[in-house]
Amino acid sequence: FAELHAAVPGLPLASSRVLPGIILRRDFATYCPTDGELRALLVTEPLRPALTAPGVEFVVDSEGQYQASLHWITKRTEALMKHLQSKNVKLLLSSVKQEEVVIYYAKLCGVSVVECLSSEEMALISEITGVSPYTPFGDNVDREITETAVVTFCQPLLLASKSCVHIGFTSACAFQPHCLILCGPVDGVNEQHAAALREAFTMLQQLFKTVHQ
Repeated sequence: FAELHAAVPGLPLASSRVLPGIILRRDFATYCPTDGELRALLVTEPLRPALTAPGVEFVVDSEGQYQASLHWITKRTEALMKHLQSKNVKLLLSSVKQEEVVIYYAKLCGVSVVECLSSEEMALISEITGVSPYTPFGDNVDREITETAVVTFCQPLLLASKSCVHIGFTSACAFQPHCLILCGPVDGVNEQHAAALREAFTMLQQLFKTVHQ
């Protein structure tokens, strides 16, 4: 329930509404408008390639070697984003903050990026879509991307003064997510209404569970 409702203080209760899809309460790191269905990739690690494996020391002997290393990282990142573009991946949903070079090439390739998703949000998206997060590629930027989520729409949404991300997914199960926009004059009233609704849903769950048994 926590991931499927958003409280908006300062508006009358009559402004409350139900929207299809889910709302992520953060702004795009970069937004590239697109029409029609698109593919989304879930990631839990930085997409900027590392110069060395964990626990391995990387030593450079000159400024030239250092600059060559940075150039290698840049070209690898560019190649990955072009690879995603070729697979019609137009949205990255990341649980970690991506580095600026990733955001830069994502924007050039028409890929929107949403960062710093919580573990609960990532788990909810995985449950809806049946898709697991993408494993970083190492040296192989052309490795096959086997799991992407189908997104029916992806757009900015302004709730009061806060910029959010509104996404619709093609569900892989019977669950069709909708998000409740709960409005009220102050936070305290919204919290009371949210608690009452959650208790009502819990009661309905228990009722249907009893009937099923």
